[in-house]
Amino acid sequence: MGLLFGSFLNVVIARVPAGESIVHPRSRCPRCAHQLAWYENIPVLSWVALRARCSSCGLPISWRYPLIELLTALLFLACQRRFGWTPELVAALVLVLLLVPLSFIDLEHWILPSELTWPGIAAGVVLSWPMGMGRVRDSIIGAVAGFLVFWGMEWLGEKIFKKEALGAGDKDLLALIGAFLTWKPLLAIIFLSSLQGAVVGVAMLLIHGRAGPAPAPEPAAVTPPATAPGAETPQAGEPGPAQVAEEQAHTREDAEEGEEEEDDWEPGPTNIPFGPWLSLAALEVMLLGPWLRGVLPEPLDLLLTGIR
Repeated sequence: MGLLFGSFLNVVIARVPAGESIVHPRSRCPRCAHQLAWYENIPVLSWVALRARCSSCGLPISWRYPLIELLTALLFLACQRRFGWTPELVAALVLVLLLVPLSFIDLEHWILPSELTWPGIAAGVVLSWPMGMGRVRDSIIGAVAGFLVFWGMEWLGEKIFKKEALGAGDKDLLALIGAFLTWKPLLAIIFLSSLQGAVVGVAMLLIHGRAGPAPAPEPAAVTPPATAPGAETPQAGEPGPAQVAEEQAHTREDAEEGEEEEDDWEPGPTNIPFGPWLSLAALEVMLLGPWLRGVLPEPLDLLLTGIR
């Protein structure tokens, strides 16, 4: 089941950021649009049998596809071992199906789509119903607390640093996590995600000189074409090549200014996407909570696992 759902999550990761349907069309090669036959779409095995290359165009198939399939399968197995065949297992599996695509989308695009986070918040509250009204109450409190905590941190960061310190989608993701895991482990999740993200960010700074992505290359300057000997010169009142190129440059500048007004933030050398670290911490607390409580001394176990 984990392998099959992992294969579907690959579609979600590729299409949701592009605003495409996750149902139609059928799975296809992202380069040549070759539609995959059923035997080319078997999780992991097809990737191995095809030697990681498209059967149509021969270009490489990313290692990300089998990785996500295997990761989802292992997380499904871990959830079953942790919760057994209980209502909590269903909620845990749905949480995995949300955190995996959100993490990979955030890593690649630096966004946490509301198409996943908002329905996920509702799903967390609904799936707490079989566990009793007390769990429903804690789930609602967790969703509200998760949103408000990060909203407050975002507001404070903007006041102190005069710029966006946290992504707008991070508060939605923490609200989603709170809806599934309740308010009790939220402090542990914020602590673990911040600690692990900081350690990896510092390591990347030391190794690569930057934690964020490499800056985009500057666009090449467009030189207006010279008029060839013997070519017709523009008539009076008609724009020449230089004037046309200048007008096109102004049009591009206006479009770029409009885009900057909508979203003028770009990741800097010290920025890293926070969504994957929130997801990792949530999975650690959910799956390793009993083991951590057994090996950590009080009150550290309460800090890292939440109050029971």
